[in-house]
Amino acid sequence: MSIVQSVSPHAPIGVAAAIQAASDPAVNPRPKIFDEFTLTDRVAIVSGGNRGLGLEMALVLCEAGARAVYCFDLPKEPSDSWNATRKFVERLGQGTRLEYISADVRNQKDIWAKVAEIGDKEGRMDVCIAAAGVARSTKAIDCLQEDFKEVIDINTNGVLYTAQAAGRQMARFGKPGSIILIASIAGSVSIKVSPCITIERIRKPTTRAKSSKGPDIAYCSSKGAVIQMARSMACELGAQGIRVNSLSPGFILTP
Repeated sequence: MSIVQSVSPHAPIGVAAAIQAASDPAVNPRPKIFDEFTLTDRVAIVSGGNRGLGLEMALVLCEAGARAVYCFDLPKEPSDSWNATRKFVERLGQGTRLEYISADVRNQKDIWAKVAEIGDKEGRMDVCIAAAGVARSTKAIDCLQEDFKEVIDINTNGVLYTAQAAGRQMARFGKPGSIILIASIAGSVSIKVSPCITIERIRKPTTRAKSSKGPDIAYCSSKGAVIQMARSMACELGAQGIRVNSLSPGFILTP
């Protein structure tokens, strides 16, 4: 059984385009590399999209030409940063809509329903970035049940529920899609300080290092689970043309 490599809708590209142009003087060569990454007419959702990395990634999707990008987050009203970003997207003049939806990623049924409503409205679902997450500075042997559960509920369960919601719509419309789960470098290696402590030290350089309580056992555990979750989902959904990947950022300071 032979394996057929997928062909770009912009084919011929690369050397194949060069060979075609060499044999046909009528061909007018043009760069296609950015066509390969355009998101024209695509619909996306981003959890944790009210601020931080989630909002940064939502903006990238808008700049790439998506039709609509829906940001999910817990606050009832979007932040000043989100409102400024929405106005910026409008000024780009590409016709992209940046939308805000208040939702709790820990509520599976609610997330499924709200993403299904987007599917009904837009008629498609193409991209999901599950970025909602929290960190607590807790030591392994002192971490309280409620603290550990809260982080796992948001960082692991919430990521799963968001990915499920998008995947269900992708399967519903029978179109290829991309699901990106935001993990962390802390999901692969142990780090000496908590992300929340490190960001605080960047914002306030006078903060003393001894204020850190060490690695956040709940955060590290939740992000390790996300990495394995991506592998499992990728194996299951790949046959339907739905790609699943995880990203593991380090510490990134955002507005």
